Amino acid sequence: MDREYLADLFSAFGTVGVRRMFGGHGIYRDGAMFALEAGGALYLKADAHFGRELEARGSEPFSYVASNGRRTVMSYWRVPEAAMDDPEDLAALSRRALEIARRAPAKPRRAKTTREGFRTCSGA
Repeated sequence: MDREYLADLFSAFGTVGVRRMFGGHGIYRDGAMFALEAGGALYLKADAHFGRELEARGSEPFSYVASNGRRTVMSYWRVPEAAMDDPEDLAALSRRALEIARRAPAKPRRAKTTREGFRTCSGA
């Protein structure tokens, strides 16, 4: 999926930002990543409750095999097929995913070492 297609897909939801990441795309609204595209599939951020609802609609969580051979399951669930063909359904699901993404605790930023050898940390 390319950026234009993804932006168009979410048109009923509103303007989204799309950034390349790890061979796929992160989809953002107001600075919060609420969806991702990987391997041609679209996933929405979910908590346990929303994940169960999506699972009842035939969805499955996003997972990948890490370089150490372990499977990692993330808190993103595949968009149900019916929602891919229904802009209003996708918009409603996206609003819930955005709300969950906004509630998620911010991840601490990694410290970086400057040329002078000082460690800095960006963020709050």
